[in-house]
Amino acid sequence: MKHLLEIHILQNFAPSNLNRDDTGSPKDAIFGGVRRGRISSQCLKRAAREYVRNHPNGLPQEVLAWRTKRLVQVLVDQLEAKGRNKEEARQKVVQALGGMGLKVDEEDKTQYLLFLGKQEIAKIADLIHQHWDGLVAPQAEEEGGKKKAKEAKKAAREAVSDEIKKALGSVLDGGKALDVALFGRMLADLPEKNQDAACQVAHAISTHAVEREFDFYTAVDDLKPDDNSGADMIGTVEFNSACFYRYVAIDLEKLRENLQGDTGLMLKGLEAFLKATVKAKPSGKQNSFAAHNDPEYVLFTVRQEADPRNLANAFEKPVRPNRNLSLTAASAVRLEQKWRWLEACYGEAGKTFRLNAPEIDEADFRRNDKDENQRVGEPVTDLKTLIEKTLEAVRAQMGV
Repeated sequence: MKHLLEIHILQNFAPSNLNRDDTGSPKDAIFGGVRRGRISSQCLKRAAREYVRNHPNGLPQEVLAWRTKRLVQVLVDQLEAKGRNKEEARQKVVQALGGMGLKVDEEDKTQYLLFLGKQEIAKIADLIHQHWDGLVAPQAEEEGGKKKAKEAKKAAREAVSDEIKKALGSVLDGGKALDVALFGRMLADLPEKNQDAACQVAHAISTHAVEREFDFYTAVDDLKPDDNSGADMIGTVEFNSACFYRYVAIDLEKLRENLQGDTGLMLKGLEAFLKATVKAKPSGKQNSFAAHNDPEYVLFTVRQEADPRNLANAFEKPVRPNRNLSLTAASAVRLEQKWRWLEACYGEAGKTFRLNAPEIDEADFRRNDKDENQRVGEPVTDLKTLIEKTLEAVRAQMGV
C-alpha cells in the first residue's frame, strides 16, 4: 500500500461473553494448536460504527451510513416530510427501487441488507420527489385476467423510464459515507455500485489458550410465599476471560478515494474512527458481565510503500503469565519481539506511537526481553496525544 495506517491492540477482558455463536457460546478458534478466545471482525466493526454514531466527534450524521432492509420506510418518511401522500409515496418508492434493480418483498423490505450512505438515501428521495409524475405504474387488469403479483411488479419496474433509471443509478456513489468508505459494501443486484473497503479488520484472538466456563444461575419470584422455597428459573451461560490481540490495517489512499478525494473528511473521519477502535467494546451480555475494560497497550503506525503486517504469529505459541508479568505485559513483550524480528528481516519501518498502561513498564521489558534494542514506537501518555501524533504523521506522509 502506498500509505498505510496500522493498529495493534492488546485488550484484556474480564469474564464475559462479548461475541457468541449460534449456540450462545463465546466464539473461539484453534490457533497454534490450542483453543483461543475470539471476537469476530464484524462484531468489532459494528461496535466501532455505533461508537462513532453515538459519541460527539464533530462529524455530521450525514457522513454516516445505514445498513438496513427497511429502505422503503426511510424513503417514505422523507417523502412525507416533503408533503407527499404516504401510500402514493410507498408505491412510487417500490417502483423506483425496482427500476434500480433492488427488489422489495410483500413486507416492503429489500431482499438483503443494503449499506447506503445517508446522503445517497436523501438523493434517492429527492429524485423520486422530482420525478413524481413520471413514476406511474401500469394498471393491473381486472379479475379474470389479473396479473400475478410478481408479473405486476416486473411490469412496474420496466415502466420506469431510462432517464429516471439513469438518474437514480447515478446517486449510488458511496455518498461520502465514512463507514461505507472504510468497510466497503456489496450490492448483489448492482455490482457496479460495490465499494472496496479501505479498512481490513482481523478477528481478535486471545494471546493464550482459553477454557470455556459455565455460570449456573437461578432466579427467584419476588412474590413467592415464604413457605415455598426454591428457584423459579435456572439456567447456564458460558463465558471466558482473555487478553485479545487486535489488528486493523487502513489503506489511506483508498480511503481518500472512497470519500471522493475529500482530504478534510478523511482526516476528520480517521480521528473519529481511531478513537472508536480503541474505546468501543462489543455489547454482548454486558448487562450480565459488565466487561468494560479499555486496552492496556496500543500501537499506531504509519508506513509508506509497505505491506500490511499482522502480528498474530507472535502468539502462535500461547503466552503464559509468570511471577513478574501479567498476561497483558507478557503479550506486549512477545509482540515487540516479533515486531523487531520482522522489521529486521523485511524493513518497511514507519512512524510508530505507543500507548500502554503503567504496569507494562520499561523494567518489565529489561527483565524479560534480552534484546538490547529500544522499545517499539515513541511512547505517549494518553489517547488524545496518540491520535494527534498519528494524524500528524499521516499528514506529513501524504503531503496534506
